[in-house]
Amino acid sequence: MTLKYVTAAILGLCAFSNAASGEEKKNYPFFPFCIDWHDAKHRNFEEQAVMLKELGYDGVGHIWLDKVEERIKTLDTEGLKLYQITMQVDLAPDKPAYDPKFKEVLALIKGRKVQFCLLVSGGKPSDPALDDRAVKVLREMSDLAADSGAQLLLYPHQNDWVERIEDAVRVAEKTDRPNVGVMFNLCHWLKVDKSRDYKPLLKKALPRLWAVSINGADERDDKIGWERYIQPLGQGSFDVGKFLRTLKELGYRGPIGLQCYGIAGDTREHLARSMEAWKKLRAGILPNRQRFSGL
Repeated sequence: MTLKYVTAAILGLCAFSNAASGEEKKNYPFFPFCIDWHDAKHRNFEEQAVMLKELGYDGVGHIWLDKVEERIKTLDTEGLKLYQITMQVDLAPDKPAYDPKFKEVLALIKGRKVQFCLLVSGGKPSDPALDDRAVKVLREMSDLAADSGAQLLLYPHQNDWVERIEDAVRVAEKTDRPNVGVMFNLCHWLKVDKSRDYKPLLKKALPRLWAVSINGADERDDKIGWERYIQPLGQGSFDVGKFLRTLKELGYRGPIGLQCYGIAGDTREHLARSMEAWKKLRAGILPNRQRFSGL
């Protein structure tokens, strides 16, 4: 084989390698959320961003509408992305449906493709009697968010009006806006749905399923608290790998959030453990790299 063809082969291998790594990077970006409240070290946003960069995370999720500008600046410094902002929506007739600060935050995140995760309360869990009220509020928010490029995700949360993924899908479909979708939250699904049959739910949600959260968890826990349903990734009896393979089989390639609420101690320690577990899990859902045998 001449030097000319050897060089061409090497260049071709490098191009393939770069394309493969680029393609992998687009699939399943991974970020933690709820990392602020239980950190024994009480890290500020700047310290969190440095930590996340060092550990290999792609960004972070932010809770509530305060200090978003500060969060963005610290993430930008480290080349990380703000994936989500969690906020509350209240459908009770005697209260504002959402914080007016929402409009200010939309201006801050314009063009950044941020998802707003909506915790929707104000009624009995899963009660369709509030569907019309919810659709009206969500369409109003959808109009406000349209120019920003943001998405609004209905976030199933135990004891809230949107408690189940079925509720989120039903209301998103009725809202019928291109920037309104749903998020599947593993820990809350485990808490409220005893069937453990997630595949048909994911399949039905898929057209509007734009984010998924995972964490280590036990298959069953009849206790009141969350200790066994929210653990570092890699712990617990629930088969997260099988869950992720199901998502891949159905065609999901979007962001994966790591639920960290209530995990005590040094956040860096449990995030490091979760990242090691994620690397193994991710290897099981990425396309196999083709082997080059041209030389």
